[in-house]
Order: sequence, then structure tokens, then C-alpha cells
Amino acid sequence: MALDELDRLILRALQKDARQTNRDLATAVGVAPSTSLERVRALRERGVIRGYRADVSLEALGRDVQAMISVRIRPPSRRNIEGFREWVSRLPETIAVFVTSGRQDFLVHVAVPDTNGLYAFVIDRLTQRPEVADVETSVVYEHRRVPAIEPARDRDRGGPATSRHDGAAP
Repeated sequence: MALDELDRLILRALQKDARQTNRDLATAVGVAPSTSLERVRALRERGVIRGYRADVSLEALGRDVQAMISVRIRPPSRRNIEGFREWVSRLPETIAVFVTSGRQDFLVHVAVPDTNGLYAFVIDRLTQRPEVADVETSVVYEHRRVPAIEPARDRDRGGPATSRHDGAAP
């Protein structure tokens, strides 16, 4: 999906503050408000912008302990993989689910109140599923998210590089 420099600027600005007004966004990227509105609408229609969410503090929600849990499913049938994926995605402790290749089939990111809650989640929920053959839990000491995700540069896909206007090195 081709994104030009204006699309990139808009995406960068929205990832920093998705609540800003269209007028403020237009000023930030140096275009007329009508152009900004049209571009944002087009990015939504193309599926580049999928939605807007509040970034909440897990600690403020009483979920002080995070963990990454590797899960191996046996037998590794489509039915078992899809069934587990849907089940674990609906659990309130689940932050993210990654279906992976290799020795493990899933990597599940969870946030729970404390280590007792983590133990209960693994022992009372995950290992009780008949298709779960093995779990390996790693406690997360620190979770840092990048503030904005940049689109892949054209040269990363074999095309010419585009210029950057944020002063950062390519």
C-alpha cells in the first residue's frame, strides 16, 4: 500500500495525539484542514487507520504483573489452534495473542494483579485446557512501547527512499 510523505506525517501526528482537532492536525502537517480531513478519511477507508483507542495504565487498573506465556498445542490441528486462539483472546487477563511458528504455537501476553493471579491463570485456566501440551511463563519486568510505528520505507521494499521531515536519521 503506497503512502506518500503527507500520509506519513499525518500518521505520525495522529499516533502522538489522536484526540487533536482536524484543524490542529492540519497545522501540524502543514496543509489545509480540508486536505487533512480528506487524507484521514482515505487512510481510514484503506484500512491504514483501524481505530482510535485510549492508552490506559495497567497499574492503575490493578494489573501490576505482566507475563509472556508460550503455549504448545497438541495435536496441532486447525480446530485446536483456532479454538484455543478464540478462547484465550476472550479472557480478561489477555493483553495480546500471537500465533507463532517454531516449538511453541502461541505467545500470550497477560496482565494480572499479582503473582498469585499469574499462578492461578496458568494452572487453573491454561493447563486445564485439553489441547494445551506445554506452557512456559516469563514475567515481564518492564514493558515499553514505541510511541509511533512508522510505515516501511520504500527502499525497504525495493523502491527508492523517501525523505524524512522529522530530523531523524533514516
